[in-house]
Amino acid sequence: MDQSEIQDLIRRQREFFAAGKTRDISFRLEQLKKLRTMITENEGAIFDALKRDLNKPAWEAYAGDTAIVVNELDYAVKHLRSWAKPKRVKTPLAYFPGSSHIHPAPYGVALIIGPWNFPVQLTLAPLVGAVAAGNCAVLKPSEVSPHTSRLLARLINKNFDDAFFAVVEGGADIARALLAEKFDCIFFTGSVGVGKLVMEAAAKHLTPVTLELGGKNPCIVDADIHLDYAARRITWGKFFNAGQSCVAPDYLLVDKRIKRELLEHINRTIREFYGADPSQSPDYARIVNDRHFDRITNLIKYGNIILGGKTDRTARYIAPTLLDNVVVDSPVMEEEIFGPVLPVIEYEDLSRAIAIVNEMPRPLALYIFSRSRKVQERVLRETSSGGGCINDTTIHETTPYLPFGGAGKSGIGKYHGKASFDAFSHVRSIIKQGFLFDIKLRYPPYKGKLKFM
Repeated sequence: MDQSEIQDLIRRQREFFAAGKTRDISFRLEQLKKLRTMITENEGAIFDALKRDLNKPAWEAYAGDTAIVVNELDYAVKHLRSWAKPKRVKTPLAYFPGSSHIHPAPYGVALIIGPWNFPVQLTLAPLVGAVAAGNCAVLKPSEVSPHTSRLLARLINKNFDDAFFAVVEGGADIARALLAEKFDCIFFTGSVGVGKLVMEAAAKHLTPVTLELGGKNPCIVDADIHLDYAARRITWGKFFNAGQSCVAPDYLLVDKRIKRELLEHINRTIREFYGADPSQSPDYARIVNDRHFDRITNLIKYGNIILGGKTDRTARYIAPTLLDNVVVDSPVMEEEIFGPVLPVIEYEDLSRAIAIVNEMPRPLALYIFSRSRKVQERVLRETSSGGGCINDTTIHETTPYLPFGGAGKSGIGKYHGKASFDAFSHVRSIIKQGFLFDIKLRYPPYKGKLKFM
């Protein structure tokens, strides 16, 4: 698609939006239900595309992609009429007998740019919010997961009027072409570096943005824990999708007193999950392409390998890997790993663990394992992150009841559930007056009126 075709698509979407059809709640509900049917009826094809792109097991394709979108759709359908209804709020006495209302209104034409790691969830979940709020939308899936991108384009462009929402495929050149145009809001999920480019492009048109970025997610492990449960939850959260998740634990900060035991439990858990040779496991994904494979394998050398470390570039396989004796200012601790490599740093005092977290940009997620409420509350009080879990990992990202997003360099704005509707809505504040009577206190002449204030 060239620039003129992109401009024509946006023009047609603006005309569709201006016609007012998307403001009809019944129309929005119909489209959300239609999108749900499209996903459920083509779930097998979606699983196949994710298998080709990432060797993603069907269970992970379901749990990490389709199920989350379907849950978001069900939640939006159930609550949309309530969300879209104007909300009455208090009115200052000076404006009596007026009434004040907050009206959610759609922005217009939205641009949604999705990533490759969960290409169905992270492209379609924002779309749920855009449609629920009454917008038209242009979707740009990631070219790094080509089979899924192609499938989404085929399914959506077949089932929906492209003047309402459409998929535009392509690489960085298409992304730049899209960002050169004026949209009414932009939703981007991806790296911090590209997020800066998106924000720079949006600034030229003063376009509001939601940026779901990444970061180094710390996992602080206190001595007072249930070792078996902690090991399972950390291992699952880290190596789900071969670590290619923006909310995966990126490094462990472990109390020195339990470090050896915890690592032994993680070792056993990896064997329990993936067998003695994870390369033969049907439940272990692969790295998405050679560039990311080379980047991740280069990071392995910045620590002592105490588990894993095996790689196969032909299969883009990297074994679940634990690194010990990692230096805080080494490359493996300076960039988001986004792969199945887990650095381990021990601490003797919780203050040191908190200091390490705070020396880095605010992460998208933070995880705390401890039975102690004082430890839990202290870590939450003295650190900052987009979200996180206590005694678990990653699951906060999967629920429509919790707004999800980053803080600082890990993102701007929130979505999921009602927050998705809000992300794609402009809030209009309206005071309504009648003509029953008129209080003249506010009008000139003002002489002597201050005594009434």
